[in-house]
Amino acid sequence: MADTSLLSVRNLNVIFSSGSRKNQVLHDISFDIYPDEILGVVGESGSGKSVTSLSILGLLPKKIATIASGSILFDGTSLMHLDTKKMEAIRGNEIAMIFQEPMSSLNPSMKCGKQVSEILSQHTNLSKPEIKKEVLSLFEKVKLPDVSHAYNSYPHQLSGGQKQRIMIAMAIACKPKLLIADEPTTALDVTVQKEIIHLLKDLQREYKMSILFISHDLSLVSEIADTVLVMYQGKMIEYGSTAQIFKSPKEEYTKALIHARPSLDVRFKELPTINDYLNDQEENREIITSEQRKRSHEKLYNKPPLLEVQNLEKAFFTKVGLFDKKEFKAVNDVSFKLYEGETLGLVGESGCGKSTLGNIILQLSKADKGAVLYKGVDITKLSSSQIRSLRNEIQLIFQDPYASLNPRLTIGRAIMEPMNAHKLYSNTAERKQRAIELLERVGLAKEYFHRYPHEFSGGQRQRIGIARTIALQPKLIICDESVSALDISVQAQVLNLLNELKEKFGFTYIFISHDLAVVKYMSDQLLVMNKGKIEEQGDADKIYANPKKAYTKKLIDAIPKGN
Repeated sequence: MADTSLLSVRNLNVIFSSGSRKNQVLHDISFDIYPDEILGVVGESGSGKSVTSLSILGLLPKKIATIASGSILFDGTSLMHLDTKKMEAIRGNEIAMIFQEPMSSLNPSMKCGKQVSEILSQHTNLSKPEIKKEVLSLFEKVKLPDVSHAYNSYPHQLSGGQKQRIMIAMAIACKPKLLIADEPTTALDVTVQKEIIHLLKDLQREYKMSILFISHDLSLVSEIADTVLVMYQGKMIEYGSTAQIFKSPKEEYTKALIHARPSLDVRFKELPTINDYLNDQEENREIITSEQRKRSHEKLYNKPPLLEVQNLEKAFFTKVGLFDKKEFKAVNDVSFKLYEGETLGLVGESGCGKSTLGNIILQLSKADKGAVLYKGVDITKLSSSQIRSLRNEIQLIFQDPYASLNPRLTIGRAIMEPMNAHKLYSNTAERKQRAIELLERVGLAKEYFHRYPHEFSGGQRQRIGIARTIALQPKLIICDESVSALDISVQAQVLNLLNELKEKFGFTYIFISHDLAVVKYMSDQLLVMNKGKIEEQGDADKIYANPKKAYTKKLIDAIPKGN
């Protein structure tokens, strides 16, 4: 590693202003990135990770954000005193950025090849044929399966992992000295996530560039970074080599981040949260033994199933050319049983058919073949009015709580809405009282009743979504990627809440996720789906300990383990 840093940030302080209110969001942040080095910046939402990266690029919102003090030197030049034209010459050329959500960063109305070509035409003197040749070469470098297809495709025609590869191709187009990757794998499957991590490391070695890698997942950061900076509430908590941070972390907050992810070896009754560590309450956590699980399962499976799926099939068709159609079987001959009080885990990569299967069980989508027996009745044959009355027994917790809440409704009214629709309770006063009880049940204060969704964090919104779902006192709840967008620590809180509610109200869950670590922790039985079929099914702990199929092994191997 070189002696002189490529990027040197010293005592960076950033203030956000709203009218007369001022809020300091960064407090004396200092770090160095050296040539050919990867620095991992880790912390929960609101810790100041993204604000730090936007400060470096001069992209903070000018009307509300001010760098109060500090310095940012890149390759010996102060970035804080450059005019707009000079800063634009550095952005994309010497410092490039990969954003968290490729779909919102790519232009939906422009083909992917054209979008990458624009970067090269802006920053180089290459001719049009040379630019096209370079873009195709970049697409090969980022390991896109069919470079010509990707070049001529619009973003919506590619998978999440492929879109992220397009973003990486864009970022490295001008061979930058520094690449800032802001949560580049958060929304991706664990297998695709692993591929992207390996790809970034390979590109870093090839181009000898430095990377600032931002994530809320410390285990993931350990797989790519040389040095780690841990942030919390705009402050530096710990800064050192990856080996030192993982083998002998000094701060309790760092220890908490390391341990908040569900353990793959021990099954705790309750996951330790950040607050448990900060308040010295993580010791002596109750462990569920194999014998306890066995006794619990004997009770669960000694009665008729609540839900039975029999030989379910669902196909979709895509146009090939002008007249031909291509059949794609999203669900292909799927059968399983679900018992009252059980959590059935459903795991697999994007496109494996998990959500389609969930939608058929909810009767939001119709099956082509097969049956779904709920309490012995085939619900695929029910009329629309019968399905509506069934809705209060089978409910869904969505992946994105913000998108599923009406921004114009207070959260109190949002929780009361399904009660009104299903005519639960005698009057508005009773419904309001029940909504307040539900808020408190999911760990939110009754004062929040009159607030709007935008006033809450992601974890709080997910709690609101859970309160809304359980308002109808359902028997069966489908959790579709309901914790995948949350910070590791908030994820632990929500998983604990789901288990607590299950125990108190006797809920039955189908828990859908691409994260096998989370599914294993939550589940009694596990279904592994691949290309519409069930690849493997059985006891969650047994499948993890001894997977029989290569696909299941691949999913397990892709889980970030930490150093």
